[in-house]
Amino acid sequence: MVFDRVIRQVQFLGGLSLLWLLLVCPVQAKAVPDVVDVTIGLMQLPKEGQETYRLIHQGGPFPYEKDGVVFGNRERLLSAKPRGYYHEYTVKTPGERSRGARRIVCGGLEVSKPQNCYYSDDHYASFREIVDKK
Repeated sequence: MVFDRVIRQVQFLGGLSLLWLLLVCPVQAKAVPDVVDVTIGLMQLPKEGQETYRLIHQGGPFPYEKDGVVFGNRERLLSAKPRGYYHEYTVKTPGERSRGARRIVCGGLEVSKPQNCYYSDDHYASFREIVDKK
């Protein structure tokens, strides 16, 4: 009986402590990066990535039906832009039956003349901006 009473008091005080923490110490929201801060050179991409990049700049044809579809940026790792700004393309993964995890996402007003492109080898968990040093 006494044990149950002690447990109820601890629960009550724990609830009050949590409420106090929430009111006095507001949680800081994690800042979303404005742009990817890591780059990768075009020649550092796997050969399949270099080929996909070349196809993007020549306007296709693309081997996968979903290549060129609008990328929603739901992960919010890329700069916030209006819907339709980003498009995604599959980078073939040798030995993979499906599209695999590798993608290139490009942004810009003209699809075949993107302002910037990003490479992801982990299905949008991270991005590296592609730098084409010509």
